[in-house]
Amino acid sequence: MKKTFAAMAVAAAMSVSALAVSAPAMAEEDVDLVTILTAPDAQTQLMSMVLTLQSIQAGASAHILLCGPAADMALQEAPESATAPQEPRGMSPQGLMRTIMDETGTQVEVCAIYLPNKGVGPDALIDGVTAADPAEMGRRLVAPNARIMSF
Repeated sequence: MKKTFAAMAVAAAMSVSALAVSAPAMAEEDVDLVTILTAPDAQTQLMSMVLTLQSIQAGASAHILLCGPAADMALQEAPESATAPQEPRGMSPQGLMRTIMDETGTQVEVCAIYLPNKGVGPDALIDGVTAADPAEMGRRLVAPNARIMSF
């Protein structure tokens, strides 16, 4: 029984090492992540930013598109749900989005129809966030290495 358990432990350890070797190889592929966020829920907004950041740290380039109620988190005067710290690390959706922008250079855009339908201009957005060009976003979505994460 001990030999069987030991053999299983060695096999499991080898499997983990094989995964560790494979992970960097997968990261070498040029993955262009497009995170599309429409959810109004603050936890969903924060988790989308967490997963986007984790994907960047794993080697992907990223682009974030905010539409509908989620685009409110890009406003200078964002709702409290977008700016209130959440557990377990005290980050807010807007705060982590700003960190991603500042530390990785990731572009964040709001849907092209957001600003006109909100009744505000581009000056209502936080620095670095712009309105998306639908044609450019369409090309980004169908690019060969595109991975789309939608919330």
